[in-house]
Amino acid sequence: MRMAKCIRTGVYLTLMLLYFVLRSTAHTPHSIYPRIRLSHKELWQLNRTWVFQGHGASLQPQTMLLDEGHERLYVGAKNTLYSLSLDRVNTHHREIHWASTESQIEECLMKGREKPECANYIKVLQQYNQTHLLACGTGAFNPVCTLVRVGHTGQDRLFALEEESIESGRGRCPYDPNSSCTSTLSRGELYIGLYTDYWENDGALCRLNNQTYTRTERDDRQQLNEPKFVGSAVIPDNDDRDDDKVYFFFTEREMDPEGANKAVYTRVGRVCANDQGGQRMLVNRWSSFLKTRLICSVAGPNGIDTHFDELEDVFVLKSKDEKNPEIFGLFSTTSAVFKGYAVCVYHMDDIRAAFNGPFAYRERPEHHWTPYEDRVPYPRPGSCASKVNGGGFSSSKEFPDEVLRFVRSHPVMYRPVLPLHRRPVLLQTEPGRRKLTQIAVDRVQAQDGHYHVLYIGTDDSVVLKVITIYNKDTDTVEEVLLEELQVFKVPAPITEIIISAKRQQLYVGSEVGVAQVRLHQCDLYGSECADCCLARDPYCAWDGLTCSRYYPAGVYTKSRRFRRQDVRHGNAVQLCNGLQINEEQWHKAEERLVYGVESNSTLLECTPRSLQAKVLWFLQRAGEKQEVRGDERVIMTSHGLLFLRVRTSDAGVYVCQTVEHGYVHTLLRITLHVLRGEKVELMTHKGERAEDGEGEKAAAAPCRSSTGPPPGPSVGPRAPGPASVPGPHSRLWYKEFLQLIGYGDAQRVEEYCERVWCSDKKRKKTKRRYAPPGGEKRGKGRGDENSHRAPRHTLDT
Repeated sequence: MRMAKCIRTGVYLTLMLLYFVLRSTAHTPHSIYPRIRLSHKELWQLNRTWVFQGHGASLQPQTMLLDEGHERLYVGAKNTLYSLSLDRVNTHHREIHWASTESQIEECLMKGREKPECANYIKVLQQYNQTHLLACGTGAFNPVCTLVRVGHTGQDRLFALEEESIESGRGRCPYDPNSSCTSTLSRGELYIGLYTDYWENDGALCRLNNQTYTRTERDDRQQLNEPKFVGSAVIPDNDDRDDDKVYFFFTEREMDPEGANKAVYTRVGRVCANDQGGQRMLVNRWSSFLKTRLICSVAGPNGIDTHFDELEDVFVLKSKDEKNPEIFGLFSTTSAVFKGYAVCVYHMDDIRAAFNGPFAYRERPEHHWTPYEDRVPYPRPGSCASKVNGGGFSSSKEFPDEVLRFVRSHPVMYRPVLPLHRRPVLLQTEPGRRKLTQIAVDRVQAQDGHYHVLYIGTDDSVVLKVITIYNKDTDTVEEVLLEELQVFKVPAPITEIIISAKRQQLYVGSEVGVAQVRLHQCDLYGSECADCCLARDPYCAWDGLTCSRYYPAGVYTKSRRFRRQDVRHGNAVQLCNGLQINEEQWHKAEERLVYGVESNSTLLECTPRSLQAKVLWFLQRAGEKQEVRGDERVIMTSHGLLFLRVRTSDAGVYVCQTVEHGYVHTLLRITLHVLRGEKVELMTHKGERAEDGEGEKAAAAPCRSSTGPPPGPSVGPRAPGPASVPGPHSRLWYKEFLQLIGYGDAQRVEEYCERVWCSDKKRKKTKRRYAPPGGEKRGKGRGDENSHRAPRHTLDT
């Protein structure tokens, strides 16, 4: 009696749980789904990822540096510097232990800090020269810097901290490990945005070399107001290196016109790389600092835009023309009610145009900004001392005081920088979705043009691989989510993404470790031309035999006459010889047999490889095909066709098809047999009477049988009938029951029932009774099924 209730309860709860889970996802738009979703285990099994986790403790990497010359990835973490192999990050690593001293930790604790904060977190890691790195850490709220020797290219793997070079890192590294910081190093000079003081009141943009220290003004809210530093890069304007500019990307607070509320704006700031400050005023201060706003917004009804003002990350995509990289910004909203994310792309021409446009002016902080229309002094404030600008000044120290006075009082440009196409190339606005944290971009040449492949990190260890396609005719942008990759086993925010286009690898950092992921795996998409073309992956093409890496003309020597690729449209119907559904393909599909019990729930499982494909179901009877429409009894779910209450009239052959970009593919032909409810009820009652009549002996039978070999397939070819119904004293009757209703994981239910129905004492007694004597090998007779130990599981109800 208890055994039958156990079975009925377990199966019922499992099916009800399945129903609610699938129903909750049944109406989710397909647009938010990736085409392929891979778990961490699947990535590992596919040999597509490798993870470095240190010595078991939380790695907590703060910064990473790619050095393709030395073929190493340098990682600045908590109390440690790592040198990892670019081939496999989890092999042949070297490390330098660089922790705070006991006296430093004690002093830090006396200042009221917690012990974890008093470690040395390496926040700055830059290539100082060909043989050394510059590393700076928080040093228990007392920043320190040092040089790290890595040797010449091709030398033995040198990786050593030079003790004699350790010095104070104040002004070069923040005090607080949680403080925002961005840095770049060019021609021996470190450009950095950080908070320079212990209490984080002084946010500054600085440059340091062996002779000078140049920075923004202290306590000047017009230059910087509560900044959060995100990114920086040195970008030349022309061939004159004296005219090079350093760009900083950050957010800051801005007073609204009423002077009451503080809004968050994203800024791009600019200084001249050769800026030496002024001679009498702006001494050791920037004489060229200007800033303007980066806009990333979506036009709304009534002309009101939705703005994404919080810059989460920025990526500078370099090209052969080093003067014109593309800037990718990952933004979020600042609203407490609405949370969304967007990616906007900016061209350097638009950024330069904003800095060459009118200056902004307002009489008081509570007034609106207006363009400055009076005379602008010469040379133009914000310009560099260079030949391009006339060559009249060899240094900024020679600039007239009028120029320095103007740039100090007018650091803001009036025109903002608008993104490419005047809109984001990617939007995520679904409520409750994951947070987006990091971005890296690869520019890939495909057969029908160049595409940007975006790799976006999330707060739950996932990397999204996305391409964006702009349609000039309709002025719209299509987002295609190619893959969703769970890079780490444990969910954790991704804090760093570095891409190596040369090696076709992605290096991802989070608090639990550093992962290496291959950018593509073309054979994963399938073994047919249509599967490869429908993937729309610019890295991949059909070569006539397999889905393989696409190489532009002149790069790949293999014959290319069979290559098929259509990233823009994914038109497999046209590219793959017009293959469409026909009678032969219909009947070649995989066949399955499923039993359902009248008035019970039954799931016909069919999960396509592509989560973006539309699934259609057809019922085939007497040579006719009829499309199955969902209703209150039959639900179309992402896992298959779910009958809440199956009827005898539902029996027949069901065909599962997918449609993607006009291409139809038949996946399965499932034959559903519906068992009459009274027959199954009769079988159940026989089992219950056997249990009640046999007492303790009968109670032990299911326990003994549950330690037998795993049951056969959940769907068997044998049709039910009097001969196939188990007798009342059969120890395997409930296994047959689970097989008849088509339950796909009978053994887990079996083990669950054993634990619930049998006491520990009886279980141990049964195992002793049927254990092989003397540890001998099990035989092949009937006793073997009683002596086999099944793995332990629990039933997820």
